[in-house]
Amino acid sequence: MLTAWKEWIDRTGRRFPWYRRLLDEQVGRSGGGTAAGLSQERLPLLTASLLEAHYYTEANPLAQRADHRRYRTSGTSTGRRKTIYYSERDEEAYLRIKREVFRAILGPIDYRTAVSDLGTGHAEATAAEVFRGLGMTAHTLPFRLPIEGHIEALARIRPEVLYTMPSILDRILQTAEDPAAFGIRQVILVGETASRAWCSRVAERLDIAPERIADTYGSIEIGTIAYYAHEHGRYLFADGIVAEGIGVEELGEAYEPLAGESERVLVLSSTAREAFPALRYVTYDVVRDLRPILAGGELRMSFRNVARRIGPELKHGEKISIYDIEDAVYRHLREAAVRVRVLGRCLRVCLQSPAPIGEENLSRIRRQIEDAVPEIGQMIRGGLLAGIEVVQEATDDTLDGDIVKRKKIFYA
Repeated sequence: MLTAWKEWIDRTGRRFPWYRRLLDEQVGRSGGGTAAGLSQERLPLLTASLLEAHYYTEANPLAQRADHRRYRTSGTSTGRRKTIYYSERDEEAYLRIKREVFRAILGPIDYRTAVSDLGTGHAEATAAEVFRGLGMTAHTLPFRLPIEGHIEALARIRPEVLYTMPSILDRILQTAEDPAAFGIRQVILVGETASRAWCSRVAERLDIAPERIADTYGSIEIGTIAYYAHEHGRYLFADGIVAEGIGVEELGEAYEPLAGESERVLVLSSTAREAFPALRYVTYDVVRDLRPILAGGELRMSFRNVARRIGPELKHGEKISIYDIEDAVYRHLREAAVRVRVLGRCLRVCLQSPAPIGEENLSRIRRQIEDAVPEIGQMIRGGLLAGIEVVQEATDDTLDGDIVKRKKIFYA
């Protein structure tokens, strides 16, 4: 493993010259040696600010590579949407790892039909190929289809396996008269976090056992990261993932202290990525009880659950960043403080302003935010996602502390 790790550091440095410079600077601070000789904890943290400066830019040399696939997600502080690149080798590894994870979830049951209902993105673009690789007939529901079309398709196809996001599944369950009539026997989730209590309620509505609701955790930068293993009551990491937890103080920015010693900010390295510098990538997800456990006769790193995010992004069907939201607000208001409150899967943008904003302006801002990521706006108009709430709230003088003042996303 040590030899493979050194080779991966060296290969990443060769592919990304700016990362090589970071490594050389770290070697200098360490008093000599080689970049490949740096231990894991001495490698630089790959933070959002570093990626914005070097990877999420128009100057990224990968943008000129015709042999690389491109996946776009939410915006950055510069106003640009992020582009993440996958080489053919990356894509093959992504499909292989996801098939392995799905095999572990599906177990020995011989499922034959699957539907993916995922909006957009990497998971959506590859879902049908993953299911076909498992010997199943695969159907994909387009995100532009209104919610009534999704209900009709599920009733017609009657898939045994449904691969979807919690926010979309919420809308399906709210709209369908009898969700159990779809005949779904297994649900695989991706996207927003899914609590065990929520999964139990979903299982009741679909008339299946709670163990048939499986959550997966991933990101467009890394790929499939982990999945919930019911037999252990924990998330197990996928093949090729090296996970570690750090405190917020190591990020060099002002964040609220974590709640207790069991909470850590998740940092990931992946040996399965070459078109992304996946060495100590900071996810900005706070996980609880990160530790190795004995699973399948071997020690595997695991965590109990994702508690919240501390970074600038959140999920509402698709990723949306605080930068997208603030840009929409300040197109209409000259002076306002923005607080985003996430309650379950309800996204509420709370504006504090010295003057009344008015319902007309609030409606304009809401539409602007929903269309900041066009796919989100399309899914809201089609009834596939709940709308985003925009409200004015009284100025709260308790938000004047240095750390809390910087915080803009609040989770209930």
